[in-house]
This record gives sequence, C-alpha cells and structure tokens, in this order.
Amino acid sequence: MNAEFNRIAQEFARSQGLHLTDVQALIAVLDAEQDDDVGPMTPGRLREQMNLTSGAVTACLDRLESAGHVRRVRAADDRRVVHVHYARAGRAAAREYFRPLAVGTDAALGRFTRDELHVVVRFLSELNHQLALVRR
Repeated sequence: MNAEFNRIAQEFARSQGLHLTDVQALIAVLDAEQDDDVGPMTPGRLREQMNLTSGAVTACLDRLESAGHVRRVRAADDRRVVHVHYARAGRAAAREYFRPLAVGTDAALGRFTRDELHVVVRFLSELNHQLALVRR
C-alpha cells in the first residue's frame, strides 16, 4: 500500500513539475493547516519535520510557490516569521488529481463493516506507533 501511495505521489509530482520532496512538503503544510493545535507551517518547522537543510527548504518552497501550490505570508505580529499556506490553485490541482484515489478509498471502505474497520484502525495505529519507536 505504501509503495502504491508513493507511486501516485511521484506521478502527481511529475505532472506538476515538482519533486517528490515537494509533495511531501505539501502534505506537511496541509497537515499543519488541519491541526488547530499546531498553527501554520513555517519554513523552520518544515526543515525540522522533513530533516532538510535551510537551503533545501527554500528551494522546495520556491518551486511550490512558482507552481502555485503554496503561498508565503509574513506573520502580522512578527514580520520576521513566515507562514506557509496551501494556495487555492494548489488545492484545486491536488483535489482533481487525487479524486480517483478518494473514490477508490470510499469503495474499499464500503466493503467492510464498522467493526472490521475498527480492527483495521487499531492495527494501523499500533503499527504506526511501532514504526515511530523504530525511527527514534
């Protein structure tokens, strides 16, 4: 499953003239926007999260901004701080590209009962926990 997700992400990157790292950065920006406790993504947090150099993050954000996927905005309270937001055009491109994946996911979910899905979620949560332990 992970290999298939990676192939889909690579194809999306190629279709948008991006690198796979850029798509991973897009996912990080989207995750930050959906997590109210974290706040907007910053280049520094992106660097730490993706284990990249400052130069690599700058190049990545330059590509993403040029392609219309993100926008950089200075924080109102501290102009030294830059927030990275998913741009409307980038969202539209991703939504259109990944729509078949969403349809397929819904179809797969429909083939399982609620109880079966609870077991799957428990298993995947435990697997993610174990993978995190190995990574540390």
